[in-house]
Amino acid sequence: MDNLDRTLIGKDVIESLTTSMYEDARFIYREYIQNSADAIDKAKSINLIDEGNIFITINKEKRLIEFEDDATGIGSAQVLPILKNIAQSTKTKGSDKGFRGIGRLGGLGYCDKLIFETSVKGENVKSIMTWDAANLKKIIGNRSKKEEAHEVIDAVTTFKQEKEDIDKHYFKVILQDVTNNDLLDVSDIREYLSMVAPVPFKLATLTPKIYDYISKNNFSIDEYQIYVNTEQIFKGYKWYVYEGDINNKKKVDEVIDIIFFKENDKDGKPLYWGWYALTSKIQSLQKINFARGFRLRNHNIQIGNDDTLQKLHKDRRFQFYFFGEVHAVHPDLHPNARRDYFSENDIHYQFETKLGHFFQKTIYKLCYDASKVNSAFKDIEKFNQIIEEYNTKNQKGYINKEEKEELENKLQKQGEVKEKAIKTINTLKDNSEELPLNKIIEKSYSKLDTLEESPNIIEEDNDDKPIYITEKLSKLNKKERKFIGEIFEIISNVLKKDLADNLIQKIEEKYK
Repeated sequence: MDNLDRTLIGKDVIESLTTSMYEDARFIYREYIQNSADAIDKAKSINLIDEGNIFITINKEKRLIEFEDDATGIGSAQVLPILKNIAQSTKTKGSDKGFRGIGRLGGLGYCDKLIFETSVKGENVKSIMTWDAANLKKIIGNRSKKEEAHEVIDAVTTFKQEKEDIDKHYFKVILQDVTNNDLLDVSDIREYLSMVAPVPFKLATLTPKIYDYISKNNFSIDEYQIYVNTEQIFKGYKWYVYEGDINNKKKVDEVIDIIFFKENDKDGKPLYWGWYALTSKIQSLQKINFARGFRLRNHNIQIGNDDTLQKLHKDRRFQFYFFGEVHAVHPDLHPNARRDYFSENDIHYQFETKLGHFFQKTIYKLCYDASKVNSAFKDIEKFNQIIEEYNTKNQKGYINKEEKEELENKLQKQGEVKEKAIKTINTLKDNSEELPLNKIIEKSYSKLDTLEESPNIIEEDNDDKPIYITEKLSKLNKKERKFIGEIFEIISNVLKKDLADNLIQKIEEKYK
């Protein structure tokens, strides 16, 4: 009867807690860094270390990955209970970054052997636990046997101890014979960690403003010194906007300021705080700007991906109009097991409601008003371009009378558009109470001063009689010039403007 009542946990649960849980194999970097960060926090709290380091080594040739921290380590008596058991974490929910006790198993799905090595200060022993990941995959893949999870774990794990320096303290994770190539791409992993890991901002003009805000509002931000193949990782924000692709990118805009926001729960307890980078144009950021999007973070570790908060926007496009972060700080906001969002509870619903309101009101209005400003400046710039074209034609000559009349008509109409554009900008400037929009207008207002003073119109200098290009073709007689004029008309009507102008110029140069 006892056997019939006993709960059985099958071997497939191990696979469910490793490879089947995550879509992106790179999550293992986040999980092992998270564990090291918690250990560093503990080591600092007992004055074992001042800062703490996390070293990651990727050896593509040997297909080897190593993680090592110089924090507390795990005492020899606790290695088996902690590293062999599943979902038996000793961490505290709400304060520690990890608390489920499953993240350390992440590497099992992506290597043939997963090894943990650790030692604590005061013990002259190093504990080594090895998981035979290759054998584990064979056992799980054998559908003819129905082993229980604990039987499989016993079959694929070994434990031994060796002598160690009594003053050393560390925890090390080794993935041997890594089976996933993405995990061995050093450049990609550095970029991934620059957005996911709890690392500091690189020193830049606007960086101090973020740290000042954190300090003045009594917030804290977890930051750790993380190295990938000896290169320290910093957050991946560049403070510029690019277009194009990795092989051909062009700088088209820049960050002009950092704007902050925060919210409390219904009891007045801090719920989240955040920042976003204000650019002079506020436009959709192409994928070349890999740091784009409002990034959700908890303990300064990214939750989900760049599009995780997209669902909270009124217009989903606006998620990618900014660089920015939302730091969830309420202790009851708990990342789910996949760390792609939060577990559902009352605080989670308050978080969604208040952040959604911020996105759907403040960000939505800012994007649309900024679009009006951008359009207005384009209209003014277009008017000035037409003036320049008009002046050039008055000096170099027209193809025919119709071309002159068409250009004059275009100049008049665009002039009316320009006046409306200036009124739009001034109205938005006078009526806006929003600091971000005013900063955009102020940044562009120096342009407006020059744009209002459009280039002077240079009229013809010969009794208002227009100059025609064919009149300058001195090598040709009157009949030939008339014929060439007809050719110019055909070229102008058939080809695109730039191509037509270039071809007409070449013909003109030949027969002047």
